[in-house]
Amino acid sequence: MTFPRVLRSEWIKFRTLRSTVWTTVITAVVMVGFALMMASLLRLATDTPEMAEGMAQDPGMQAAGMTGTFAITLGYSFAQLAVAVLAALVVTNEYSTGMVRSTFAAEPRRLPTLGAKLVVIVVTVVVVITVALAVAYLVTLPILDAAGMSVDLSDAEQVRALLGCVLYLATVAAFSLAVGTLMRHSAGAIFTLVAIFFVLPIIFSIVTAASDAVWAEWVNKLLPSVAGERIISTGPTPDTLLEPWTGYAVLAGYTVALLVAAAVTLRRRDA
Repeated sequence: MTFPRVLRSEWIKFRTLRSTVWTTVITAVVMVGFALMMASLLRLATDTPEMAEGMAQDPGMQAAGMTGTFAITLGYSFAQLAVAVLAALVVTNEYSTGMVRSTFAAEPRRLPTLGAKLVVIVVTVVVVITVALAVAYLVTLPILDAAGMSVDLSDAEQVRALLGCVLYLATVAAFSLAVGTLMRHSAGAIFTLVAIFFVLPIIFSIVTAASDAVWAEWVNKLLPSVAGERIISTGPTPDTLLEPWTGYAVLAGYTVALLVAAAVTLRRRDA
């Protein structure tokens, strides 16, 4: 049993599930849909001074940076949930059906199986998000041009944000795969991922906004999603957040640690 054969086996299992097809389609549609919505709002704001002033004064808009790239990548915050669920189910589905026993009987070393699943999910996410961003760019191009906010591919910051969107979501997929491997239960893994990527950032953003607690500010900036998504930002870095590459390094560190823990437990626990 060579690694290419294990990889082929995992690819067959992955692509033949209906949930995989629907989730990838939904992810792409969400990315393109939010890009169209934001581009339309930016176009409307150019003709409505009051709206433009309100958007310019919004702290979230200021932190993100009002550019065409911001509009194109806006959907990542919702697409990350679909990506996280898909990656977790790659592992937990096999435990729920008992198929994992057949998988480990065919490849008793187990770690090649984890590596193959990681390659399959990360490559799939990279391809899907790249295609979604390309489509979003094409469909919003005339709208953003009319608003005077077309994407500037000669701007290193905007290029970094576009590539960072792909990199961030691919890392979220790897992070979620590790969580699924550690928990081995679909509902538990999905609940944990929703808490990490959605609930905790909301809670700590409220705490930091309502108080001057330094500890809450530090915890907030080091949360996986808050730190990692800095790689997609195009505006100036607020004092309460990390620099783009520093933030992504924090997320990458969490992901590597979880993958190592997942590899260790995968070998030690019974199927």
